[in-house]
Amino acid sequence: MWSWLALAGSLALTAPAAAQQFPVLSQNPPSLRWFEIRTAHFRVLYPAGFEQRAQRTARRLEQVYEPVGASLGVRPRPVTVVLQTQNTIGNGFVSILPRRSEFFTTPPQAPSLTGTLDWLDQLAVHEYRHVVQFEKPRQGLSRVAFWLFGYGGLGATTIGVPDWFTEGDAVGTETVLTRSGRGRIPAFDVELRANLLAGRRYTYAKSVAGSYRDNVPNHYVLGYFLTSYAKRRYGPEVWGPVMNRYYQFPVYPFSFSNSLRRTTGLRVESLYQRTLAEVDSAWRQQLARMPAGPAPFYYPARPERRVFTQYQYPQYLNDSTVVALKSGLGHIDQLVLLRPRSKEQVLHVPGLVNLPEMLSAGGGKVCWPEYRYDVRWLQRVYSELKVLDVASGQVTRLTPRGRYTAAALSPDGRQLLAVRTDATYRTELVVLDASTGQQVQVLPNPGHDQFQQPRWSTDQRRAVVVTLKAAGKVLEEIDLATGQRQELLPTAELNISHPQPWGDYVFYNSPQSGTDQIYAVHTGTRQRLQVTHDSVGAYHAAISPDGQRLAFHVFRSGGSRVAELPLTPAQWQPAEAGHDPAAYLEPVVQTDPGAQKVGPVLPGDTLLLDNALPTQRYRPAAHLFNVFGWGLIQSPAGSGLSVGVRSQDVLSTLQSVAGVGYDQTERTGNAFATISYQGLYPVLDATLERGQRRTTLYIDRDDEADSLRQDRWQYTNLTLGARLPLQLTQNRFRQALTVGAYYTAQQSQGYDLPYRYLNEIGRNTLHLLSSSVSYFRLLKQSQRDVAPRWGQTLFLSARTTPFGKGLSTWQLAAQGSSYLPGLGRHHSVRVRAGYQQQNPRSFPLTAAIFYPRGQTYYNFRQLATGSAEYRLPLLHPDWTLGRWLYVPRVLGGVFYDRAVGTLAAVSPDGQPTEVWQRYATVGADVSVVFNALRLRTPFEVGARTIYNVRSGEWLVQPLVLDIGF
Repeated sequence: MWSWLALAGSLALTAPAAAQQFPVLSQNPPSLRWFEIRTAHFRVLYPAGFEQRAQRTARRLEQVYEPVGASLGVRPRPVTVVLQTQNTIGNGFVSILPRRSEFFTTPPQAPSLTGTLDWLDQLAVHEYRHVVQFEKPRQGLSRVAFWLFGYGGLGATTIGVPDWFTEGDAVGTETVLTRSGRGRIPAFDVELRANLLAGRRYTYAKSVAGSYRDNVPNHYVLGYFLTSYAKRRYGPEVWGPVMNRYYQFPVYPFSFSNSLRRTTGLRVESLYQRTLAEVDSAWRQQLARMPAGPAPFYYPARPERRVFTQYQYPQYLNDSTVVALKSGLGHIDQLVLLRPRSKEQVLHVPGLVNLPEMLSAGGGKVCWPEYRYDVRWLQRVYSELKVLDVASGQVTRLTPRGRYTAAALSPDGRQLLAVRTDATYRTELVVLDASTGQQVQVLPNPGHDQFQQPRWSTDQRRAVVVTLKAAGKVLEEIDLATGQRQELLPTAELNISHPQPWGDYVFYNSPQSGTDQIYAVHTGTRQRLQVTHDSVGAYHAAISPDGQRLAFHVFRSGGSRVAELPLTPAQWQPAEAGHDPAAYLEPVVQTDPGAQKVGPVLPGDTLLLDNALPTQRYRPAAHLFNVFGWGLIQSPAGSGLSVGVRSQDVLSTLQSVAGVGYDQTERTGNAFATISYQGLYPVLDATLERGQRRTTLYIDRDDEADSLRQDRWQYTNLTLGARLPLQLTQNRFRQALTVGAYYTAQQSQGYDLPYRYLNEIGRNTLHLLSSSVSYFRLLKQSQRDVAPRWGQTLFLSARTTPFGKGLSTWQLAAQGSSYLPGLGRHHSVRVRAGYQQQNPRSFPLTAAIFYPRGQTYYNFRQLATGSAEYRLPLLHPDWTLGRWLYVPRVLGGVFYDRAVGTLAAVSPDGQPTEVWQRYATVGADVSVVFNALRLRTPFEVGARTIYNVRSGEWLVQPLVLDIGF
């Protein structure tokens, strides 16, 4: 972040305030036609073609309105819910900047996320709980902050609320109010289970802030257990009083913990210790009751020493080689080859993998789905299939602009069995040619069921698939010639997943024992058998080509490992019909006030009534202004005190800010307005600023003592322009290109002094054209990487005054950088070079390229710069210093900067000339990443020592590299 902030800051003009550039938000193509459904408490926006699901979602939201808010004692005001249908990412969020919720409607294939619920039903409960949480601050001092500063002020009062409460409470709500929910899915909490059973109980600070060496379960998992423990011990409504006390006066350190203590007698640290002790005891008792199974063989692994590293989703390439996905804190996702008695071999580094669980292999090929962003419209995200030929290393992009969320290669590698979900929520199971991507067959789906994780049989005549229906999940076998389906396991509230045929059996994952294990069902007798008995969980069964061995991965505190068992049905143990295990929060289901009202939330269409809710066209152009913030805001100049309003429509088409400001130094005021319209292919920006300036200077250079004069004048600045942001990522390298052009006009009225400062326009006008091109291509980073280990950036800039009016100036600049691997695994080298040429005499412009650190900048006519920098991690100590500080990382770096430029001068005979000036600095940085006051948000500060080679001086500077926002 720090390098790009420096580059962005260098683009501003010296004298005038540059146009404030809003960030480019995720957009839908403007051709999309929008509609809306209004109910008593919701406005649901959806694109054309999604009406049936929008109707059902609107009714579901009304059904859960009171139950979701009951335990917190909140009845939220009406809110807008936007159904985003153009992407293939299964997600959702709630924001108050502006206030809205967005549902990404493509159902994900991951069983650890959805369970046996319909995806939109789960979003309705989980995301609406966040709406309830954000409504809770409208009381006490938090309400005053809202009155004064809008939703920005309201959001500021929530900083002290830990992320684990926000997400954990929502996971608990989806578990209590539905038949499924992540609280009933062992894969959801498998990381915490593995840590506790291995004796790894970290400090509260580390569990909140994370680590660069150990696997720390995320705030969803931590928060689910912490909030659930409090509900179990102190009642399902306990968090209502806690939040009431917090929001009455939320501004002092540890106010959340103190509110919890005043309600329950426990600080957050005590809540954490008691919760972990209780679940640890329960899981150890469960482990003691688990029957022993055959010990598997583990494939050799080469993880980074003492760093969490995963090997997952094994697939056989042949009888002696398995391909798996390697990942972790120190590795970006990569496909590796594992052999019983050989070192692992990196096969390929994929791009933005959609669902790594659907890795498949067959016929010497490997297939997986990858996200592919639209070049301009970031709400349009495709999921394309990529096929790797192992022998040649060639990767084929098989389904451009597709929406495939899962795919499996046939054993001979000639065909693919894929799940495709369109923008209307309809799921299809299709057969594709694995060489061309052409559609061969669409299997019938008259019930509009959702298919998950399909796999081929060995003879390629049949397929198995998990099907989500109204009453739950079912394991089905499909005759590919006729499309006829038969149930191998009946429909049940059991989160089965990842089927794999083998002879007369079909393997599948099931959580019915309380942990995820691999089971087998006999296709003839329907007898169920338990195959694995792993202490934590076994996942993702794969069969060797000779049909003799079963590969899978098991989770461990240090990372998953690939294991293997011989296929011997005589060793498998009978298993009864099951259902999802009871949740840790299960005792609360009977007493939660919301659970008593909502009834069962099912994924079927039985909720639809005969009379549809009224719909109407939603025209984005009529709703562009939506004020969400007021009070103190940042002005276009970024300095001084400003008061105004901020606006953004719920589809993120138009961002705007307007206000008035006051400069305390000059004692002058101004008014300004900035807008950014992002609904067209180019982003259109405009800023208008008008106000007063005051300056003081000596007007008589021969007699300065008596010539000091002050003047006050009016100024007007106008900036108009456009930028074209293009997303070009196609593989493991992140790529983007932005082209921009801006016109800036400045004029003054009432300037009476005979002279002006060089960086002010005085009595003149300025008409400046600025254009730029920026591009980057950077390798993905692991969490431990300090910077990209490979990549390039390029920046080109031209600024000129071409109209022949007012002040005249121009500047051309180019800067490029390369990232290279360092000596260590996570070290990085950056080499930069820049060149700039300008006419600085009439009106100087700021440098458009970097300049030696610690060296005063001059307005050179020509300037060439170069830099070499080496960055590395020094320590990953995970230090906890009481309740005040947690330090997970210490970073270091050294650099050498050099510049050569020409300055205007006068020769001994009085003639104008130019002189060359050379500058060089060397230095070192040390910075500390830390979390303060138990907050999850990290900060990075440090110090820089600089030696100026030209002057021989030493300089020490403080560094603020990342303030976490």
